[in-house]
Amino acid sequence: MTTTLDRLTAATRELDPPLAALDLTTLRSNAADLVRRAGGTPVRVASKSVRCRAVLEETLGSGLTAAGGFRGIMTYSLREALWLVSLGARDVLMGYPTVDRGALADLAANPVAIQSITLMIDDAAQLDVVRSSSSGTPPIRVCLDVDASLRFGPVHIGVRRSPLREPSAVAALASVARARGFAVVGVMFYEAQIAGLPDASAAIRLIKKASARELSERRGAVVAAVTDAVGTLEIVNSGGTGSLEVSAADSVVTEVTAGSGLYVPTLFDRYRAFRPDPALFFALSAVRKPTPKVTTLFGGGYIASGPAGPARVPTPMSPRGLKLLRNEGAGEVQTPVTGRVAGDIAIGDRVWFRHAKAGELCERFEKVNVVEADGTVTAVPTYRGEGQCFG
Repeated sequence: MTTTLDRLTAATRELDPPLAALDLTTLRSNAADLVRRAGGTPVRVASKSVRCRAVLEETLGSGLTAAGGFRGIMTYSLREALWLVSLGARDVLMGYPTVDRGALADLAANPVAIQSITLMIDDAAQLDVVRSSSSGTPPIRVCLDVDASLRFGPVHIGVRRSPLREPSAVAALASVARARGFAVVGVMFYEAQIAGLPDASAAIRLIKKASARELSERRGAVVAAVTDAVGTLEIVNSGGTGSLEVSAADSVVTEVTAGSGLYVPTLFDRYRAFRPDPALFFALSAVRKPTPKVTTLFGGGYIASGPAGPARVPTPMSPRGLKLLRNEGAGEVQTPVTGRVAGDIAIGDRVWFRHAKAGELCERFEKVNVVEADGTVTAVPTYRGEGQCFG
C-alpha cells in the first residue's frame, strides 16, 4: 500500500533537501475530520499553526465552509491580521492582545479592517493603548480572553494567559470597554489542559474530564454575566485541535478553533479521541559518514517552542529505525542519526522527519511543496516566503 511518505518521496525526487512537503490528500482528510469532530459547530482556523496563506485559503475554500464547517481565521499578530485583510480576509479574530501602536494606527485608518478584525483583550490597560492609537475611529471590535485553566486550591493546571476568570470580573471589563466606545462582541476560552495534553494516561483523562465539567459551568456563567452587561455576543470561542468534541458539546459555544490538526505534528500523536494522519514532513540530505553506524544530515535543528525536552525535537520517520544522538540532537547545521539502518544510508540519500509543533516549521522554509494525489507538485510560499515575519 502506498503511504504518504511514498507519495512525497516520489513526487519530490528531483528536488534538493532541505525541503518541506505537504500531502494534499491527507490535509483535506484531516480538515474534514476536524469538521466532523466539531459536530456542527463552526471551526475557526488558527493561523499560527498554519503560517502558509495557500493552506489557509485551501482550508477556508475547501467546500467545508458551510454552516458547521470552517469559518474565519484566528491570528496571532495584528500586523498579520491587517496583511490577511488586505488580501481579502474578512472574519479575523485576534488570539492574543496587542500593544503594537503602529499596527493599531493602521487598523484605525482602515475602515475595512475595523469591520473585519476583532481585537483580544483581558485588561483595561490594553484598552488605553488601543484608544491612544485610534482616537476618533468607529467602534473597534473586542473579544475578552477568559482564563480556562483548572485550579485545585493553589494548584494551577493549564497555561498562564488571562487574569480574567470569574464572571463578575469579565462582565466588569466588558462594561468598561463598552463605556470607552468599544464594541464588545465576544469572549474566548482556551482550555490548554484539555486541548494540548495527550490523553494516553488514566490520570490525564480524569484531569481533562474534571476540567471540562468545571469550565462548562463557569463558561455558561461568564457568558450570562457578559450578556447582561453588554448585550448578546456574536462570538463564544473555545477549544483547540485536542478538545473539539468537548468544547463543541457546550451549547453556549458558538465556534471552536483548530489548526494543528491540519498538519498533525508529533505533539498530537498520543490522543485517544482522534487519529488524524501527519500531512506535513521535511526532508534532509545525508552529507557525511563519520562512522559506519552514524550518518550526518544537513540542517534539521527545527526545535519547537515550549518546555525544552525530547518532545520538542524533530522525529526521524524514514528510513525507519533512525534516532538522534543524545549528545547532539537536531543541529543548527548538521544532524547526525544512528540506529539499525543508519549505516545503509548513502551520501546524497534523504531522510524524512516530522516536526513537533505545527506551523513553526514554516518559519524555517520559504516554500512548502504541496503534493496532490496524482503526484503533481506545487510550491507555495510560507509566510516567510512572502517576506512576512510576525514574531
